[in-house]
Amino acid sequence: MNLAGRLDSLSRLPREARDALFLLAVVACCIAPLAAHIPPWASAMAATLLAWRGWLAATARPLPGRWVTAVLLALVVVLTLLSHGTIVGRDAGVTLVAMLLALKMLELRARRDAMVVFFLGFFTLLANFFFSQSLPTAAVMLVALLGLLTALVNAHMPVGRPPLILPMRQAARMLLLGAPVMVLLFLLFPRMAPLWGMPADKPGARTGLSGQMRIGSMASLVQDGSVALRVRFDTPGGEAPPPQELYFRGPVLTAFNGRDWYALSQPEGQALTSTPPSPAQLRVQGAPLRYELTLEPQQRPWLLTLDAARAAPELPPGYLAQMSPELQWSASRPITGVLRYHAESYLRFAHGPQRRTPEMRAYVQLPPDLNPRTRALALQMLADPQLADSGAQALVDAALQRLARGGYQYTLEPGLYGEHTADEFWFERKQGFCEHIASAFVVLMRAMDIPARIVTGYQGGQMNAIDGYWTVHQSDAHAWTEVWLAGRGWVRVDPTGAVAPGRVGRLQRLQAPRGAFGNAMAAVVSPKLLQELNTLWEALNNGWNQWVLNYTQGRQLDLLRALGLEAPDWRDLVRLMGLLICAAAALGLAWALWQRRRQDPWQQLLQRARQRLARTGLALPPHLPPRAMAQAARARLGAAAEPAAQWLLRLEQARYAAHPGATLPRLRRELARLPWPAAQSRSTGTP
Repeated sequence: MNLAGRLDSLSRLPREARDALFLLAVVACCIAPLAAHIPPWASAMAATLLAWRGWLAATARPLPGRWVTAVLLALVVVLTLLSHGTIVGRDAGVTLVAMLLALKMLELRARRDAMVVFFLGFFTLLANFFFSQSLPTAAVMLVALLGLLTALVNAHMPVGRPPLILPMRQAARMLLLGAPVMVLLFLLFPRMAPLWGMPADKPGARTGLSGQMRIGSMASLVQDGSVALRVRFDTPGGEAPPPQELYFRGPVLTAFNGRDWYALSQPEGQALTSTPPSPAQLRVQGAPLRYELTLEPQQRPWLLTLDAARAAPELPPGYLAQMSPELQWSASRPITGVLRYHAESYLRFAHGPQRRTPEMRAYVQLPPDLNPRTRALALQMLADPQLADSGAQALVDAALQRLARGGYQYTLEPGLYGEHTADEFWFERKQGFCEHIASAFVVLMRAMDIPARIVTGYQGGQMNAIDGYWTVHQSDAHAWTEVWLAGRGWVRVDPTGAVAPGRVGRLQRLQAPRGAFGNAMAAVVSPKLLQELNTLWEALNNGWNQWVLNYTQGRQLDLLRALGLEAPDWRDLVRLMGLLICAAAALGLAWALWQRRRQDPWQQLLQRARQRLARTGLALPPHLPPRAMAQAARARLGAAAEPAAQWLLRLEQARYAAHPGATLPRLRRELARLPWPAAQSRSTGTP
């Protein structure tokens, strides 16, 4: 059967089957975005239940008995317990709600069951925001909300078979009328930590920086084009510092087991007993650079800042910031939502002790019996009198020259490294991504007894010409090194810049190979157009983050200050919101009273026709309907009244038409052109 035939057969379904299929589509729209957050069995079972219910509706088969749904409910509870270990909490609760909504569709027998489905559907819509408050999620939920409201209005039209477009129009009208109230509540309702900001029951898979770096793992981030953070600089024109100074500091990695690097103060997955480092001892020069940073959710407490921030970032209420001895800022709790904060950084700085201390032993430790050729290279460089007599800086420069002139390559696909990762990089493969280069460089420095460590974060960014924000993607993730030099402290050294200067100076990124879909899109759509669309989308998404997700209590108070309040607080918000709600209620009441007093347009036309007939001498009582008026006009005025009688009959038909609003203007024009008989002696006409 072709598509036209299927649509025709669908339109011929009984109303009960049609309404059930429409509600099934709406329920599927509510549950589908949760598929990435509920167990696979739940997604598969929900899809099966909805498909089964659709088949029953399309074929007019009876619904299963209650014992079937009882068994399925028990199975859902058991599977939820096995998946989450509980039936309470966010993840388990969302799984149960989604499954209850799908199961309830098998019991959709009466209006009471439909009301339960609507209630669960609205709750499922809110559950989607537990996991994401992004602009696409909001758009999908708005469509689902329109569908639920349409089904709700349709359920209150029990008579006949009204087309779905009628309840959909009513639902859209309800959304539009409710939009000002929603905007008012959003602007003035006192802000508090959102319910969906609570941590997940279990830490899930997260893309981004980690407190642990395995050699080769960071190369996979370049294939992730998602946004990591956005920055707006408080400089004239929003100009950014030079590209080679755009280092956003993240976890500092010190402990090394031969393949993995770990943060000394915040290890992940493994307990470390190394001696804690000495305090940061930050020394700055020049004026600070002030900027606003919007950080995407990462489920970790790290606060990305430009090197180096001396003062704590200005965080929203509920967050506290602290700095580690490695200059890494962290929040008091994981960042589960979009977080915007202001910070100040000094681009010219030094930190760390100027004299070597016992705590520096942690930064020269290496696993025994690993990378023997790199150790031999270190001894060879130390044996060179020209280098050894010139100090640690000369050894660092010699290692950088070796990277620049030794045929080393910057690549995303260096192959799988073995046990001796530094040896393979320096002497065999001679190619790698930033973490290969940084790790091999630090191993060489430590082998020469020069304290060194790895710093991970983001380097560079891209200016969005639409909104003026600098966008830093996950593909901008980078690893560089810091070495300790006597009299200077910790000094940033980016060995990747020696291998590929364009990576740091001109922000040239390696691109992951395109798949079949990417090649097909590039053949159909020009890359320039795709780039422009991507820039527009990022600007829209950033606007959503700035004005919706980051509408904090501080911005609420700024709004009150703009309205003239000098020292506003949350009580002023409540008062203003109450006044506006009362004003809106009074306006709505006045509108309702005016609507009650306003005469029906159809009644207006009928009254005008009665007045015209009265001028001809036929005075009719006001209770007569159009058909009785037409009969009286024919009986009293004869053939001369036939045009007016026909018009009255058409007016009666318009009263019961599906869309009378489209007919009344034409009848109004016809009434003005009707030929009326000459006036006769007045009398009181009766039907």
